[in-house]
Amino acid sequence: MLDAPQSPVTAPYVAAIVVEAPRLPPLAGQEAFSTAAYDAARLGAAARLDDVLKTTPGVSLFRRTGSDAANPTIQGLSLRGVAPSGAGRALVTLDGAPQNDPFGGWVIWTALPGEGLSGATIVRGAGAGPYGAGALTGVVALRERAAGGGLTSLSVQGGQRDSWRGAGTFGTDHLLLTASGSRTDGYRPARGAAAGAADTPTTLADGAIAARIQGRVGGARWAARLGAYQEIRGAGLFGAKSNAVGTSLAVTVATDHWRAQAWARTSDLEKTSVAVAAGRSATTPANDQYSTPASGYGLNAAWQARTGDWSWELGGDVRAAEGRTHERFRYLNGAFTRQRTAGGRTLVGGAYAEGAYARPDFSLAIGARLDGWRSYGGVRRERDAATGALTLDAPPAEASGATPTARVGLRQRLAGPTWWRAAAYAGFRPPSLNELHRPFRVGNDGTEANGALRPERLYGVETGLAGEGATRWNLGVFYNRVEDPITNVTIGIGPGTFPIAGVIPAGGVLRQRRNAGAINAYGLEGDVAAELSPAWTVRAAVSATRARVDGGAAAAQLTGKRPAQAPALTLTSGARWRPMDRLSLDADLRYESKRYEDDLNQRVLKAGTSLDLRLGWALSPGRELYLAAENALDARLAVAQTADGVTSYAAPRVVQVGFSLRR
Repeated sequence: MLDAPQSPVTAPYVAAIVVEAPRLPPLAGQEAFSTAAYDAARLGAAARLDDVLKTTPGVSLFRRTGSDAANPTIQGLSLRGVAPSGAGRALVTLDGAPQNDPFGGWVIWTALPGEGLSGATIVRGAGAGPYGAGALTGVVALRERAAGGGLTSLSVQGGQRDSWRGAGTFGTDHLLLTASGSRTDGYRPARGAAAGAADTPTTLADGAIAARIQGRVGGARWAARLGAYQEIRGAGLFGAKSNAVGTSLAVTVATDHWRAQAWARTSDLEKTSVAVAAGRSATTPANDQYSTPASGYGLNAAWQARTGDWSWELGGDVRAAEGRTHERFRYLNGAFTRQRTAGGRTLVGGAYAEGAYARPDFSLAIGARLDGWRSYGGVRRERDAATGALTLDAPPAEASGATPTARVGLRQRLAGPTWWRAAAYAGFRPPSLNELHRPFRVGNDGTEANGALRPERLYGVETGLAGEGATRWNLGVFYNRVEDPITNVTIGIGPGTFPIAGVIPAGGVLRQRRNAGAINAYGLEGDVAAELSPAWTVRAAVSATRARVDGGAAAAQLTGKRPAQAPALTLTSGARWRPMDRLSLDADLRYESKRYEDDLNQRVLKAGTSLDLRLGWALSPGRELYLAAENALDARLAVAQTADGVTSYAAPRVVQVGFSLRR
């Protein structure tokens, strides 16, 4: 809250103006957990928020593909490279409201332009305490910009392949408007001799808008935020495309000691999949997911108090989701011959207590929570498209349970600016409606749903050292164990006809989502940032993780293998050079070791390095012209591979010119 200054002579009364979204501050002691923070300048420097977040090693979408080209269903965020997932194993919030899709758990990143954000905090490690269900490997807490100030941010850029993007924010004393839009002709993921007539560009056209109104009633601050988005994508294969739309609403009331929030989200996804002919000469329709209406809604509340060096927070939350997929499938003789309706409902809710003790040289944070979960109302019904006759009616059984979780962390000053920290934690993630109910196709590969999935649980410990001052650094080690991880397990190889799944063509495999035993992972992570001189700033970070599956009786064939899409090593580095006041040069380098495309570790995605460059010229404080080159060396970064060895790649070099305003 900002108060207008008063004259010492007349002291007129001026009403207080609320500019920040109502929120409670985090309790003291959060530094005991592995965290990374981004300010508004960093978040607004890239066209896509996921590109900024992945400069923290171990932070990634399911595949290497960024949100500029990735299908919505694989845009879930995961941390530490323990076991990436299309649904995501991290919770993403905006001022406390979950941003994960109610049907699939993924995040529509184009709906969260960096221009509308004031900061982000990444907490690695299971999110017990205030975060709760979904924060299995951690949480990304986003904060929206303050209202007021008129036009406070603006980005306009254009470049190769008929690409353009615009985004900005405008605010009055009680209103914040955020809007963004972009389009691109994209690129063909399969290249060279391996590509054929089946391969087309990954086009994208998207738009998002949000409005937040806010004010004050008595001693309480309130805000209501309404948002909407749409993104239309071409998937890189002839006939494969998607159209995702959604809305969101969050209403928050807070004082200095308590906060209450109600939120709701809706989404709908249209998606077509195709099978690829030999030699990639043509495609054949495989699935038409023509409607997937879903909704999610919830409540959360918290109360804080302080006594001396102690502070604590009590709270709870409830989240519900429901949705169904409506599809046409089994394409024969020029037409779809089957129709499917599948979906259900989920409910999860819990209560928590968290306390913190903070002194200048020592802090302690400890919390526990108990959540109940339920999946119910499931349906899996298939009919003959021509006659309407029922061919399958297999409603999944209901399931429910209760899961306790907890976390504890401490931080101690060793000497001067050097600190030691240690933490232990447990968290869980219930399966999404997508994992429980929706089968899907990617090229010739098919994956079956599984209505009997159980929640994933993670247990972990970590310790590390950190230094503050002109050079800031962190170095830590961790051990995580994920029990009952939800994994796409290979159960058949094409060509063949399989129960329920139907025909899998040559060059394809059939998988099913299953709770595959456990994943054990230990690793090292570190980062350093330093201002070498007024002209030079550098940073570097590393994440090294050894993750292995123990499939047990559920998936013995996976024992000893690395989880799919989990790299062992990620290195990032960046530098900024300001040879003069108006000129700045930025370079960002990212290296990632090889990944495996599949659960059996048979499809290898080679290691890759990308370099992004940016040259900026300041027209005035806060206003800049820039020239940027993503993947400046035009490296071939493998993102997917088919069973017959055809590799798809991330975007080639893209050069853009633009203008930005930041106030």
